Amino acid sequence: MGEDYRSDGPSRAEIDAMPGSVVVEFGTSWCGHCQAARPVVDEAFADFPGVAHLRVEDGKGRPLGRSFAVRLWPTLVFLSDGKEMARVVRPREAGPVSRALAELAAADQSDG
Repeated sequence: MGEDYRSDGPSRAEIDAMPGSVVVEFGTSWCGHCQAARPVVDEAFADFPGVAHLRVEDGKGRPLGRSFAVRLWPTLVFLSDGKEMARVVRPREAGPVSRALAELAAADQSDG
């Protein structure tokens, strides 16, 4: 993964309309918690290459994070066809992220 947080992130309507499995990760490039979580998140995603992963810059004046009630960084929101299925906040190990990805993949397989 390794990409930086996008400052030109999609709108909430665009996120809600995305088909399939999508994970939106809210944070900033300068956030220490985000920097610490990056290798953990990347490790978990390595086993789920079919899941779209968007890193979106959050902060004051950023409505997308507010629409998801993001309070701490990083926050990962796991979506299936625009519906929130899980959320992981400030992961310190890959396990919680991997479990949420597995649940998301299972939900998508049962739908399709």
